Amino acid sequence: MQDVAEYAGVSLKTVSNVVRDYEHVSAATRERVQRAIRELGYRPNLMGRRLATGRTSLLALAFSNVTVPYFAELSRAVSVAAGALGYRVLLEETDGTLEGERAVIANSEAGMVDGILFQPSVMSSVEISRHRGDLPIVILGEEAAPLPVDRVMIDNVSAARDATEHLLALGRTRIGFAGHEAGQLSATSIQRMMGYQQALEERGIRPEPSLLFPSGEISPTGAVQGVGRALDAGIRVDGLVCRDDLAAIGALRALNERGIRVPEDVAVTGWDNIEWSRVTFPSITTIAPDLSGLAQRAVKMLVERIDGFAGVGRHEIVDYRLLVRESAPSALA
Repeated sequence: MQDVAEYAGVSLKTVSNVVRDYEHVSAATRERVQRAIRELGYRPNLMGRRLATGRTSLLALAFSNVTVPYFAELSRAVSVAAGALGYRVLLEETDGTLEGERAVIANSEAGMVDGILFQPSVMSSVEISRHRGDLPIVILGEEAAPLPVDRVMIDNVSAARDATEHLLALGRTRIGFAGHEAGQLSATSIQRMMGYQQALEERGIRPEPSLLFPSGEISPTGAVQGVGRALDAGIRVDGLVCRDDLAAIGALRALNERGIRVPEDVAVTGWDNIEWSRVTFPSITTIAPDLSGLAQRAVKMLVERIDGFAGVGRHEIVDYRLLVRESAPSALA
C-alpha cells in the first residue's frame, strides 16, 4: 500500500480509503489510486488486512454437497449479494455429516472469514450453539436455529400444500409423495410432507403410507429406483408431489420407462426451479423459492452481525412461487 501511495502521489490513508471503498474520496483521486493499483499489480493480503482491520471481507457459505444443483444456484445468488456489499464468498462442503458440519463451524473461526452462512443437514440447534463460538452466523433452510442466531428460509409447509392443491385442482385424487429419505427424514422432507398431508386432509382425502415413495439417496437415480419399485409393486397414482426437482426428474424417467404418460396419466410437481427443470421433457411444474431475495436478506443480516448487531435471532421467511409447466399444466388439451 505504501508503494501504491508513493506511485499515485497520495497518502497511505487515501489508498486505504479507496481499497475499502470509502465513499468520501473524490472521483479523480480514486481513479489515480486505482490506476496505480492496476499498474503495480497490488493485491490485498488477507492476513495483513485481518491484523490491521480485524476483517478479511470474506464470508463462508457452507452446505452439504456442491454437486446438488440447488446449492450451485444458491452459491451464485449469495456471491452476487455478498459482492454488492463488498464481500467475497468461500464455499465449504460438509458432506452432510455431523463431523463435517462441526468442522465448518470450528475451522471457520481460524481468521479466514468474517462470518458464515450455514445450511445444516444434521446439526441440531443445540449442537450449533455448542460449537459455533463467537463467529457471526446465519442459518439457511429448515433446520432449527438457536435463539440468538438469525435464520432465513421459505415456508416449506405452505409451498408443499400449494403444489398438492394444484394437483387436486386438476382432478387428481391418488397423489403420491416421492423423493424423501428412506431412513431418518430431514427437516426439509418432514415439512414438505406435512404440507402435502394437510392439502389432502383439507380435501377429505386420507393420506396413504403406500403412496410415499422414498429414495435410497436424494438424487434422480434414487427417485428412479424408488418410484419404479412402487409402480412395479402395482401401486398406482395419478399425481406425484416430488421432494425436489431431482426427484421429479427421476420420477419422469421411471414413469416413461413403464409407458405412463406425463401429465395425461400422472401429473408431476418438483421443487427448487433448478435450470434442469426447465429443459426436461416435459418441463417440470415446480416450487420456485426466491433465491435472490433469500441470499440478499441472509447476507445483509450476516453483515449486520459482523458490524456489531447483538440482538436476539431474527427468523425470516422469503417468498416462493408455483411455476406451472408441462408436467402439471393448469389444463389438459
